[in-house]
Amino acid sequence: MADTRFFRSKGSMPLGDIAERIGVDIAQQRDVSRRMGGVASLDLAGPDEVSFLDNPKYVDAFTKTKAGACIVHPRFADRAPTGTTLLLSEQPYRAYSLVAQLFYPEEATGTDTFGAPGIVSERAAVHPSAKLGENVTIEPGASVGAGAEIGRNTIIGTNTSIGKECTVGKDCFIGPNVTVSHAHIGDRVMLHPGVRVGQDGFGFAMGYPHHEKVPQLGRVIIQDDVEIGANTTVDRGAGPDTVIGEGTKIDNLVQIGHNVEIGRGCIIVAQTGISGSAKLGDFVVLAAQVGVAGHLTINSGAQIAARGAAVHDVPAGQQYGGLPAKPIAEWRREVVELRRLGRRPKSGNKPSEQ
Repeated sequence: MADTRFFRSKGSMPLGDIAERIGVDIAQQRDVSRRMGGVASLDLAGPDEVSFLDNPKYVDAFTKTKAGACIVHPRFADRAPTGTTLLLSEQPYRAYSLVAQLFYPEEATGTDTFGAPGIVSERAAVHPSAKLGENVTIEPGASVGAGAEIGRNTIIGTNTSIGKECTVGKDCFIGPNVTVSHAHIGDRVMLHPGVRVGQDGFGFAMGYPHHEKVPQLGRVIIQDDVEIGANTTVDRGAGPDTVIGEGTKIDNLVQIGHNVEIGRGCIIVAQTGISGSAKLGDFVVLAAQVGVAGHLTINSGAQIAARGAAVHDVPAGQQYGGLPAKPIAEWRREVVELRRLGRRPKSGNKPSEQ
């Protein structure tokens, strides 16, 4: 159950309105006027809350839930407990996310962390030449540099730095302790606490007697509806730009090197590292702790399993895994064979009889 100190519901809504707005069917049409006031898990939900069942592992919890309404796949409808109204969906988890957004829209877009929305704090440093749109929030300790532009309804969190000449679009959430330099950021972008955008790429001409620093002369371009998790770093380009495509979602603790180009709708999970000048197509998925070598291409729709290491181009739509990454069926066969080899008894000469 959501703690009301941190999460405030927008109020109760009739199930009929909820179903219509998220595009699902109500199994019991008599309940269209029944009102719900929030969302909760199967085991914690009460009679005025909506829950969901997506993983069959939780069917038992579903049969015992006290939720007033539950989003389920039609195949589980006959397991519903008495008193729970069913919202039928082929994609229950996705439907649940839409319901949660109805009740808690600010949690999907980001909300101020200090408690003074729409206010430019007297303890913020905003350069006179910076341009702020309507209803911008600048929290204490934040700074906005010369010539920077911040779009309407955007929140700049406590102790965040928006560097000179950077642009941030409208309806963005730039969390506390973020640094942004040499970057242009689109609309509805979320940067969680500690994100670093636009710092030098790791560029050095190696040699004796010392390594020469290569000036990094590119930018970072973050397109609309991108979300970047806490303490992730995005280096600016060395000459070409580093680009993150529309709708891409990046987890915490990810490293994105200079000149990297990431397409639309990609998913990049925690502790992944993408080396300089790598290119990702649209809707690529990199699971946790994936490593991507520089100057290669992971084509659209490809997926790499956790801890995989891409050292060659990955074809479109393919699933790869392992180190080095290879087609996932091949990798799984290798894992099975290695396990089998490990179980074989050690060979050796039979001790001679004295």
